[in-house]
Amino acid sequence: MQPDTIVLVHGFWVTPRAWEGWIAHYENRGFRVIAPPYPGFEVGVEALNSDPTAVEGLTVPAILSRLKTLITELDQPPIVMAHSAGGVFTQALLDQGLGAAGVVLNSAPAEGVLTVPLSQLRSLLPVLKNPANRHRAVGLTYDEWRYAFANTFSEEQARATYEYYHVPAPGGIVWSSSLANLRPGHTDTYVDFHNSTRAPLLFLSGERDHLMPPKVQRANAAHYKGKGTVTDVKVFPGRSHLMAVQEGWREIADHALDWALAHT
Repeated sequence: MQPDTIVLVHGFWVTPRAWEGWIAHYENRGFRVIAPPYPGFEVGVEALNSDPTAVEGLTVPAILSRLKTLITELDQPPIVMAHSAGGVFTQALLDQGLGAAGVVLNSAPAEGVLTVPLSQLRSLLPVLKNPANRHRAVGLTYDEWRYAFANTFSEEQARATYEYYHVPAPGGIVWSSSLANLRPGHTDTYVDFHNSTRAPLLFLSGERDHLMPPKVQRANAAHYKGKGTVTDVKVFPGRSHLMAVQEGWREIADHALDWALAHT
């Protein structure tokens, strides 16, 4: 039996609002669609920009716990799709046997992926430039957003997305993920790259993404060595990090769902 539910996991500096178009699109195709907010993100874009204290202390275990609870309470394993930071959380969920298939857009890398392009460092600098940000929720200026999220958008479109989608991100998680490969032991998002029972996984990448470029997606996918598992990568030309709302997003949404259904 093919999955009848799709779970959409958002990334940082955005909320589930970034999945609005995908929710309606997939519902029109007959699927139940769930786009859960991370703890603290329930209040929405405007409230978080006014007062981001609700997400200052957010942790990876809290995020994974919410997603695990949601998925295990479903009647059957769903297709899990995710963007950016949500991509590494989805990899962890699949590694634990949760989900019938995973599709991650411009995913953050799992622990052990050492590829760090300069454009990625520049995109994360607003958080990493100050160690005190580990205890704060850190927002982006418009120029920082334009570079990291919407570099292929027109000026008008980029500013509109900033005003409609942008929220501060929990600096502690950004810091810990950036240092994951420098610390002994495993982090909360550790995945077993040799897990032979992991569900199929597709990495979708925007060709011109600055924050999580194609080389990061290819490097992450190349780490998976589990026998009998399926791991694919597809790069969409001309797309930026925020390709889930960029013109032509339906092409990406259809490719993601068709691939997932073909591999479950």
